[in-house]
Amino acid sequence: MGLLSLAIWTPIVFGVVLLALGRDEQARAVRWVALIGALVSFLVTLPLYVQFDRTTAAMQFVENAPWIERFNVNYHLGVDGISFWFVLLTAFINVIVVIAGWEVITRRVNQYMGAFLILSGLMIGVFCALDGLLFYVFFEATLIPMYLIIGIWGGPNKIYAAFKFFLYTLMGSLLMLVALIFLYVQSGGSFDLAVWHALPLGSTAQTLLFFAFFAAFAVKVPMWPVHTWLPDVHVEAPTGGSAVLAAIMLKLGAYGFLRFSLPIAPDAAHEWAWLMIALSLIAVVYVGLVAMVQQDMKKLVAYSSVAHMGFVTLGFFIFNDLGVSGGLVQMIAHGFVSAAMFLSIGVLYDRVHSREIASYGGVVNTMPKFAAFALLFSMANCGLPGTAGFVGEWMVILGAVKFNFWIGFAAASALIFGAAYTLWMFKRVYLGPVTNKHVKSLVDINAREFTMLALLAAATLYMGVYPKPFTDVMDVSVAQLLQHVALSKLN
Repeated sequence: MGLLSLAIWTPIVFGVVLLALGRDEQARAVRWVALIGALVSFLVTLPLYVQFDRTTAAMQFVENAPWIERFNVNYHLGVDGISFWFVLLTAFINVIVVIAGWEVITRRVNQYMGAFLILSGLMIGVFCALDGLLFYVFFEATLIPMYLIIGIWGGPNKIYAAFKFFLYTLMGSLLMLVALIFLYVQSGGSFDLAVWHALPLGSTAQTLLFFAFFAAFAVKVPMWPVHTWLPDVHVEAPTGGSAVLAAIMLKLGAYGFLRFSLPIAPDAAHEWAWLMIALSLIAVVYVGLVAMVQQDMKKLVAYSSVAHMGFVTLGFFIFNDLGVSGGLVQMIAHGFVSAAMFLSIGVLYDRVHSREIASYGGVVNTMPKFAAFALLFSMANCGLPGTAGFVGEWMVILGAVKFNFWIGFAAASALIFGAAYTLWMFKRVYLGPVTNKHVKSLVDINAREFTMLALLAAATLYMGVYPKPFTDVMDVSVAQLLQHVALSKLN
């Protein structure tokens, strides 16, 4: 078993063990097993960083074994500079989520923790899969634990939200399955992504494939106008579910564009880039305005996620190294910052049991340590220089200006909206005098909450101050992808 298999199956095995532990009387043991499982799952990904070769665009840590031999389906894994960081990010966020749910979840604790560990392994599988059918299996399998997390531990409308999440994302993926079968036939019976990337496809086939993949990945990102499921799901999901959904699951769709849409249908990607850029800018501007009028904190941050992911898809379809690398950096940064924002809202909700902005005011007076963390994460959400939120957006804007000045100008102007809705929320929730008895009786964060937020704060600041380790890993792979897309266009 190679390092990637360890990264995928370690959390899944621990998750299955947790499901077997049973009743809530064993909750204390369950929590410790879950934490040990999450920590071990993160530790087994660290050798990937140590051994990763930054000078090559080739797939590394490759594992290839027959799976369904009759149809030439292989258990084929590997990572390059594009997928590498998401393996570590997924394992890291999983540790945070286990810590976050330590005291908050009191019923079916083993199922809650087990679902998150299994989900973590499946998401890592998506980022590692080099076989089309294996990718699809992992991609769809992630829906099951998240569906259960929302449907069992969610809010009052959890069943509606769980069904909406499942149906939206499943319906989009069915067209992708048709595309995968078409590519299997065209390649003479192969599900190997490298073979598919080299297929000489006509313009009609490329266009149909592009939109089939678009149906699956745009819903997952989610891009405007197929984003409407996300706010409902975030509002009803438990805090840990919102954190994983925003930090990792949205990235599965954006990653799919780089692994499937661009290299398999490069001509169609160029031809329809104007549409992707337009939808991305609408997401950044219009959804930013929608976020500004939200009264529910979770809904505001959910719309904020749609706007931030708009920068990602914008970066991918301007076809230059700054744009694509900036989009990847923005995905990683958004993983840290969005998880931190949702977990911060969870800290308040656990005490007051309200997500309404109007229920708060003057929190800084009673929770000064927590308010300091919340200020840092709010500034990162605005894209303040020195935080992770700045780096990716800045790179995308530079790449967009290089591509077309007015597109870059529109993207840069939209940052104003991000600052407006984030800082206005911070002002109403945290600043000023104490507004009610609930806020007056608040107790500052405990050691568990401090640890959780401190880990995310350290990651946010480190990436903002010194992004070089992140960009160095992806540069060669991004350059090769862009070269492949450019050569296909010339041919």
